[in-house]
Amino acid sequence: MDRRSSGRGQRDLTVKVKTARGRKSSSTRWLQRQLNDPYVKRAKEEGFRGRAAFKIIELDDRYRFLVPGARVVDLGCAPGGWCQVAAARVNAAGDAAGKPRGYVLGIDLQEVDPVRGADIHQLDFLSEGADAQIKAWLGGTADVVMSDMAAASSGHKQTDHLRIVALCEAAAQLSFDVLEPGGTFVAKVLQGGTEAGLQAELKRRFDGVANVKPPASRKDSAEKFVVARGFRG
Repeated sequence: MDRRSSGRGQRDLTVKVKTARGRKSSSTRWLQRQLNDPYVKRAKEEGFRGRAAFKIIELDDRYRFLVPGARVVDLGCAPGGWCQVAAARVNAAGDAAGKPRGYVLGIDLQEVDPVRGADIHQLDFLSEGADAQIKAWLGGTADVVMSDMAAASSGHKQTDHLRIVALCEAAAQLSFDVLEPGGTFVAKVLQGGTEAGLQAELKRRFDGVANVKPPASRKDSAEKFVVARGFRG
């Protein structure tokens, strides 16, 4: 919600949440932030499953990798917002007449409700044989591998950073196996300094690597996104 002025004074229209009995103050802060987050409101209005959909929208608006006809793998796709965006932009459902039809493969540890135009499977992509299964579902190579995955929070900042970098490294390794030359890898990482090895490997395998914090990413969050384009094969 916003702040609007009326007359000489300014009325504060920010929703404020009181700490209820049995609710931690951190939970109260999270709830208040959700209620006042314009991206949460937009997600509901536009039919997306979460505010994270706007992160991939903003990244794609800038780098243009979700083009009609593209084949996309979305790792850790729950709740499905990124799949929704990708399916629409690559024309996975064939809605845009005259444009090539793409394909979106969503993978997650948990069951995910169906997304129109996307093929979603429940799978641990770190498990033995997962790469082969993903390639079988693809029936070939992918143009884009993307990941908004984050490990469950431990409450310890450095531990959480190491865990998410490890997930990103695993996602990158899978992308090396399934990407078409010229393809794109997009993944969430956390700022913290230990991702230098990952960055070096991506720069070796891709023509260009950018580190971006899209506007939809909360300012108080340490997350950023790596966008690696021009896979060298």
